[in-house]
Amino acid sequence: MSLNNNLSQAEKYDLIKTQHGGYYRHGFIDHAYLYNLYFPPEAILSKFKKNMHNLVLNYPVAQDALAELTGEIIDQPPERIVVGNGAAELIKIISGQIAKKIIVPVPSFNEYVNAAPKKNVIEFPLEFPSFHLDVDKFALEAIKVNADIAIVVTPNNPTSMLVPKDDLIRLARKLESHNCLLVIDESFLDFAEHPEKISLENEIEEFPNMAILKSMSKSYGIGGIRIGYMLSANSKFTKLVRASIPIWNINGFAEEFLRLLPDYKQEFIDSCKQVRSDRDKLYHGLCRIDGMTVYKPDANFVFCRLPDNVPNASAISKELFIKHNMYIKDCAGKSQPDSNRYLRIASRKETENMRLVEALIDILKD
Repeated sequence: MSLNNNLSQAEKYDLIKTQHGGYYRHGFIDHAYLYNLYFPPEAILSKFKKNMHNLVLNYPVAQDALAELTGEIIDQPPERIVVGNGAAELIKIISGQIAKKIIVPVPSFNEYVNAAPKKNVIEFPLEFPSFHLDVDKFALEAIKVNADIAIVVTPNNPTSMLVPKDDLIRLARKLESHNCLLVIDESFLDFAEHPEKISLENEIEEFPNMAILKSMSKSYGIGGIRIGYMLSANSKFTKLVRASIPIWNINGFAEEFLRLLPDYKQEFIDSCKQVRSDRDKLYHGLCRIDGMTVYKPDANFVFCRLPDNVPNASAISKELFIKHNMYIKDCAGKSQPDSNRYLRIASRKETENMRLVEALIDILKD
């Protein structure tokens, strides 16, 4: 359903809450979805336009060729790679079809739990109120419940916090002898400081019980194209995932993007640097709000706990939309204590971020 001019702001808000995407059509400032606003460069979009007829009228390549294209980007052999229609397609396969029992630290990206049969899911609460993942306790619980797949999102969504690389290596080694595969979701890692040093992609061959998942849609700012990939040196697991992928699972625009991307490596690095700069200014701006607990972010969004003397997160999110035409994500649907006291705020460009801070100050003082 589309928004129309006859709806009040409150009615628009209620409608948008039921939707997943398409926000750009509706004329509000989106601080909910998590984009890199500085990529792709206009040159890539211009090349799409020039090749429009071919991209629309012809079949794209299939999985073997897509894996080879992605391998050139991440410097990995194609047999280790499965390319998905966004990471969401791969999550659906891993959680919903392959895993017998998954364990997921929560709060986290809900899709890992949502994609799996309820009886197959163990939710492991993060330390509260720090939201730190104790990997030793997590490993013990994974072994105790006989999980065959453990999921870790780093930086985590919604907390925007990294799990240290050494902790992840220790976790993988603890799980290996218990036939538990560790899936590490690095979708937001490019927005952390020195991502090339903290990613485990280049060390994947050392860990036969590890797979890395990456949503390119987020890091490369291409939510509408939908590309994600899985990387693993575990050939048995890679073949299992690939066997569930349709022969043509991504479109010609996604294929073309993979072909063009190697020529724009420096532009991508520069875009992530700008995202980090804007995010840090947003973080410091939010820290100015009296009573707000603001968690230091590693991704392109900021996780906050509202002051105790203001309405809950759902009410604040709605008021922000009604008064200022800005949309943020409340965490009411997350598995965590006091979930409706928390907000996840996507960083946009500096001017928009500062307007958001001032709008929140305006609402919270009432």
